[in-house]
Amino acid sequence: MQKFEYDIVVVGSGLAGLTAAFYASRFGTVAIITKSELDTSNSWFAQGGIAAVTGDDDSPELHIQDTLVAGRGLCDYDAVDVLVREGSERVRELIDMGMPFDREDGHIVLGLEGGHSRRRILHAGGDATGKELTRFMLRKVQERENIHSYEFTTVVNLFSQGNCYSGIQAIDFRRNENFFFKSKAVIMATGGLSRVYSRSTNPHTATGDGIAMAFDCGAQLSDIEFIQFHPSALSAPGRDAFLISEAVRGEGAWLLNSKGERFMTSIHPLAELAPRDVVAHAIYNEMLKSGTDSVFLSLKHLDPEYIAHRFLTINQTLKEYGYDMTRDLLPVAPAAHYMVGGIRSGLYGETNVHGLFVCGEAASTGVMGANRLASNSLLECLVFGKRASERAAEMALGHCLVPDPEPIYLNSETDSLFLDYRNEMASSMMINMGIIRSRSRMEKAVGRFMEIRDLFDNHQQDYNRLKIKNMATLCYLMSRAALVRTESRGGHIREDYPEEDPSFRVHIIQQKEKEPLFIQVTDRKIE
Repeated sequence: MQKFEYDIVVVGSGLAGLTAAFYASRFGTVAIITKSELDTSNSWFAQGGIAAVTGDDDSPELHIQDTLVAGRGLCDYDAVDVLVREGSERVRELIDMGMPFDREDGHIVLGLEGGHSRRRILHAGGDATGKELTRFMLRKVQERENIHSYEFTTVVNLFSQGNCYSGIQAIDFRRNENFFFKSKAVIMATGGLSRVYSRSTNPHTATGDGIAMAFDCGAQLSDIEFIQFHPSALSAPGRDAFLISEAVRGEGAWLLNSKGERFMTSIHPLAELAPRDVVAHAIYNEMLKSGTDSVFLSLKHLDPEYIAHRFLTINQTLKEYGYDMTRDLLPVAPAAHYMVGGIRSGLYGETNVHGLFVCGEAASTGVMGANRLASNSLLECLVFGKRASERAAEMALGHCLVPDPEPIYLNSETDSLFLDYRNEMASSMMINMGIIRSRSRMEKAVGRFMEIRDLFDNHQQDYNRLKIKNMATLCYLMSRAALVRTESRGGHIREDYPEEDPSFRVHIIQQKEKEPLFIQVTDRKIE
């Protein structure tokens, strides 16, 4: 097994990973590992934009308040304060570095999205912000000679001794060869896990492997019962869910039921721009009432020339699906989109495992609460990616025992085995852990996920079997947390407990071989 040594290893090449690698390179050598190409990530496909206080009519206090409201009482104030105040600094730094945000008459154009009280969403390339921003940071990373990238390489083991990180094991897909990486610290930026659902807006790589590995080596997970379902994903028979950005509703699109009536106006003062959990739940109820599998998004009342230009990428993709977004009613339904919780971290991305850091969607920083505010995610990548790199750089090389792991192999003979179990679990998650949940359905799912997890606990050094174990572990942990939370809040809605319970203003913490733990929300800034 080939062995490499770096000061810092970053796992994942989304915006969080690229940001962490870029800033970490100021302090030493960096390896960045990604299971696909460097430009394949959730960040790359983000359409909406990045939220930051830059307008004259805006303020950090307003952005903080909007985030807290959307988070439904589960945001940690200190983390939100860091996000908003340092977020503006990170965005201005990007602008100074040459990031080409969209402008009009020399001024940056600010958009509006659900849950925001001001226009504060910066875009690039219209509806291709994630792509443009990730590409910009990728160029910065590739300019650094002390950053070495390992593409088509997936991490399969994260090792710790006691409470001390000691290294990671990875497989090069192209050569079926195992590598071992030793470093002072590892920054997990492996993204979310919404592909454990059968209907998702995420790329197929978003299966939560990094979160499962962190849990397996003793890291705490927090708030993983909260999954954000994006309200407006195209619902086309036989096709993957295609995300239609919240910015489309920000420009005035309407949601219509099967009778052609707007329904959000009677549900929330912000109508179509209500927080995502509210809109997704309302769409779900409309689908139940009408017995249909979608509602409609309509832009027919808006200026077609402006819409076609503003949403160039979305418009082109919809044409490939057979729709004209300026004239047709677009069938939409919610799809699993964002992992609100994740690996629990402090304000510098630090976890309870010494030397293990996390940032981006894989992290649970306390910023998102029970429901992420639109376009805060790219901002979180920038802020906590930089913070994690700075704290990781301060680490001394650990003296914990470096393992001599057995290789894990790719085996095409078990490909169909993995697909069978993956499809079963993804279908179960959609049915039992979807927008509306109940005890009876979740208990049944938990039992089955436990069976699968235990069946593949001995994965026999086979990569496909390891993936089944990881997915079953995550599905089990998500379902268990959802069973424990006997209330409805944000992205977690239970038909048997339909109201918020003030006593559940807590984070549910899960750690290997321990019972779930409750930790109170931080309501004030910690000096």
